[in-house]
Amino acid sequence: MFNSKIYVNRRAELKKKLKSGLILFLGNNEAPMNYTDNTYSFRQDSTFLYYFGLDQAELAAVIDLDENKETVYGNDFTIDDIVWMGPQPTIKQRAVKCGVKFTAPSSELETVCSNAIKQGRKIHFVPQYRHDNILKLHKLLGIAPKYVNEYASMLLIKAVAEQRQVKAPEEIAELEKAIEISYQMQTTAMRFAKPGMYERDVMGFIAGLAMSLGSGLGFPVIFSRHAETLHNHYYGNKLKAGDLVVNDSGAESLLHYASDITRTFPVSGKFTQRQKDVYEIVLISQLVSISEIKPKVTFKSVHLKCAEVMVDGLKALGLMKGNTKFAVEAGAHALFFPHGLGHLLGLDVHDMENYGENNFGYDEKLKRSTQFGLKSLRYAKPLVPGVVLTVEPGLYFIPTLIDKWQGEKKHADFINYDKVNEYRGFGGIRIEDDVVVMKNGSRVLGKPIPKAVEDVEDFASNKI
Repeated sequence: MFNSKIYVNRRAELKKKLKSGLILFLGNNEAPMNYTDNTYSFRQDSTFLYYFGLDQAELAAVIDLDENKETVYGNDFTIDDIVWMGPQPTIKQRAVKCGVKFTAPSSELETVCSNAIKQGRKIHFVPQYRHDNILKLHKLLGIAPKYVNEYASMLLIKAVAEQRQVKAPEEIAELEKAIEISYQMQTTAMRFAKPGMYERDVMGFIAGLAMSLGSGLGFPVIFSRHAETLHNHYYGNKLKAGDLVVNDSGAESLLHYASDITRTFPVSGKFTQRQKDVYEIVLISQLVSISEIKPKVTFKSVHLKCAEVMVDGLKALGLMKGNTKFAVEAGAHALFFPHGLGHLLGLDVHDMENYGENNFGYDEKLKRSTQFGLKSLRYAKPLVPGVVLTVEPGLYFIPTLIDKWQGEKKHADFINYDKVNEYRGFGGIRIEDDVVVMKNGSRVLGKPIPKAVEDVEDFASNKI
């Protein structure tokens, strides 16, 4: 945990933005894999972690805004629990660590909520993503489970999102600890992967690094020779000489701040000329995007600038044609770049995504596009110092998408389909770093992870 004052100050800041009622925070519970006592690795809810820092299951907390009273709810362990788990701090002892004076058994939470409802007081909560907590809110508040998230407090969502999106120095330090683990995961994968191995051999090796150096993985590893499938979690392919593989992976620090880094490298150590040509387009587009990041600039404009750089590169290879700006405005580039440039990063690898992307990534002035590709941009708003986001352009050759667009003669004024078909089976390339917005620009977080062609080839050729 951080120092207790950090959590006290975070809650104080939140209380300034909401004037009355109760704020209800639900921590996560253990999740069984196949029977009650055999559970998945526990992961605390990120909103609960942000304001209370208590990394234990079966907890909840309430801030009573009218009485200016904060209470943590939970049950002390019994001797039967301690036999299996060893000595455990009491709820009171845990609460002191986050600066909360009052505690109560979990059973009292229902009474508190019931009384607030009878008094007509507002109970604020953020959207829930775990079904057990949705059912808990049904029990506490009487809302039918399928409607629970419709009653989430927009006022609270906006207040929490505004607060969490700007990272304090201690949070940046935690993010860089996670990126240090990513450095090990990425460079080890480059040196470890060899023709004849299966994807799972490498995936398992780097997942073990994340577990040994931090709190484990921030999300399931994407390690695949089929990078044209954007979120490919299949690991059964055998690596072959000449393959490009994408390693999109991330770790969590001990305090659960996440990293999210992607590198694409040749299994046998050297890019072919065609691979190198496409790789350089992605790399240049990423470098230009990072240079565009500064306060007041919208991330949407950075995304569109990235797309223009990509189109220029694809035109040089004969894959696209016509006016670059018109091609991007039409969305023709999305055949090759069908996702957004990046997303917020913090306690969640897609930070605060459970609040709903439109509730923090867009606003009344900046509405989400419905255009293919651009609609997948998760965050578009003007940038402010302290915001941390990923910058992850990619180029992909997706056979089914190519067939669909070509059959429809879609964007034929901008896409040279005869040339595109020569790249069937190429796969894809993505390069991703984690970037913090500074007062006068931006900074790539963490120790530099190889991404220049010669550096990647150097690591990928030096096998272990």
